[in-house]
Amino acid sequence: MKFAHDFKETLSREGFPSHWVESAIPYSQLKKVLKRVAGELNDLGLDPETLRQLLDPQSDSPLVIEYGLKVAQGSEFLRPQLTVLLHLQDGVAVDVSLSSSSRTFLEYISSLQANSPRHPALPSEESPEPPREALTDGAASSESNASFAKLTEPAGLDRSGEAISSSASLANPLCKQLEVPLVFDGKFFDMLQSDVNGLDALQAREEVAMTKEIVALGQDVSQLTKPSRLSKSDLARWRTIFELYLEAQVFFSVYEQDHGTRDSHSASRQLQWFQGEVTKRNLVRQFKMSESREALVRFLRLNALLLKNIQFQEINRTAIHKILKKFDKRTSLGVSKTFPAQIRSDKLLAGTMARDMCAQVSTELVSVVPQLNDYLCPVCFAIAYRPVRLACQHIFCIRCIVKIQRRREKHCPLCRADVVMDASADNLDIELDRYLRKYFNKEVKEKIRANDIERGMEDYGPGYTHSDCAIM
Repeated sequence: MKFAHDFKETLSREGFPSHWVESAIPYSQLKKVLKRVAGELNDLGLDPETLRQLLDPQSDSPLVIEYGLKVAQGSEFLRPQLTVLLHLQDGVAVDVSLSSSSRTFLEYISSLQANSPRHPALPSEESPEPPREALTDGAASSESNASFAKLTEPAGLDRSGEAISSSASLANPLCKQLEVPLVFDGKFFDMLQSDVNGLDALQAREEVAMTKEIVALGQDVSQLTKPSRLSKSDLARWRTIFELYLEAQVFFSVYEQDHGTRDSHSASRQLQWFQGEVTKRNLVRQFKMSESREALVRFLRLNALLLKNIQFQEINRTAIHKILKKFDKRTSLGVSKTFPAQIRSDKLLAGTMARDMCAQVSTELVSVVPQLNDYLCPVCFAIAYRPVRLACQHIFCIRCIVKIQRRREKHCPLCRADVVMDASADNLDIELDRYLRKYFNKEVKEKIRANDIERGMEDYGPGYTHSDCAIM
């Protein structure tokens, strides 16, 4: 009762859109149906303890039960199936050491037999449904105790429907398989699966809407960060913003300590840190164009919406887990593990929304602003200017390649290919050189100055003092 109240309170308190709330798991309704499921089983003498004993494949009881969820023919919905295997000798249960509950259930099974036709009809091509009663020989029955999935077809029948068996097999006990018709468990799983499918459809629509916003925002930011001779560009500010965003790892972490999708609580904490850093560095006031401020507001709103989606997913997954756990507690049928594994949910139960949206943000939005980390020399860890592309396709700054050649080292520092001594002026990547000057002008100037200082110290000694050119 406590979770049902908390679930309802969370849906109203968190400010989810009304159409989201309407699509949420109807936990209270499922509890009511579950109560009827338990009552229906109890009426058959199948209380939780009895079911636990009869579901045990190692049990020596003449009654063995299997409960499974199978996809119905011509439908994507799971159909619950309670199957009974009864061991008989001369039409009587082999072992009569039954509990009172099991005896009640056995009486119910007997009434089903009395009301059914004397002999089951053989399955035909036009009627793919298996018969509700099936006779198997003793060899098949021993295998059936371990798994009902291994049950064989009924023993051979003559035209009158009588079982054909040898005199030796007549001495062995027979097994009768019977499907017990239940009503409310089917209603329970139909309701639950319909709600899961509805939530999957809702989240698919939300993902489409967010993807469109990500693409549109990426196009706008691309225009706002184009290098301009008139300094009318917010490239540096947006680069800093996206560097902070990548460092925050808001929804998906690639760090070894906490890699993987973050829960809503951790994501909220990381998002607050990111927003705090943007405010602390006064990046909003540094924007040169008002459109950049509007784009940042849209970016923050997009992250807040994704966080809301993750929160909504989490509470609904928790509701599903709770109701299935309660189902197992009241019935001992073990569906809390089988239902999530068998249902075809690629959104809600898979929990891939954060990962998918992070990939979209990375490819469509963050990547439109070139990041310095993608263009660092792997030797000096400064910008790889001027870029030298070796025959192995690895890129280094020209200063590092010159020093490696002076040491007569032949192998690439990354892949150990014998290509360093073959590098010449032809290995300069002219297009990348222009790209770096265009998008990383400040860093390129710092690299040029550092190279000049290093060359001066080599030529004039450690007492060399670098001075910029001055117009007299």
